[in-house]
Amino acid sequence: MLLFLLAELWLAQSGLSGLMASVAVAVAASVVATAALLLAAVAARASGPLTPTRIRTAIRDRELRTAFLAQRDPDARGRRRPRAPGRPVPTAA
Repeated sequence: MLLFLLAELWLAQSGLSGLMASVAVAVAASVVATAALLLAAVAARASGPLTPTRIRTAIRDRELRTAFLAQRDPDARGRRRPRAPGRPVPTAA
């Protein structure tokens, strides 16, 4: 980001109008962003394909980290049924 600010300052001092300097900085930013995306895509391809063993291990690890809460039976003996929300009952005046 500092590089873009310095580029804009340099372009502004070189006599270009403010709009032209901003356009030049925007073009430079898009070139840098495109290069970063391309580099990320190349790095992702270089890591190699995932093997079934790595996938199985990842699923097992996620399963161990996941909290498990057993579902409760609302019709079990001694449990009250949940009530649906209704209209408020008018109170006595």
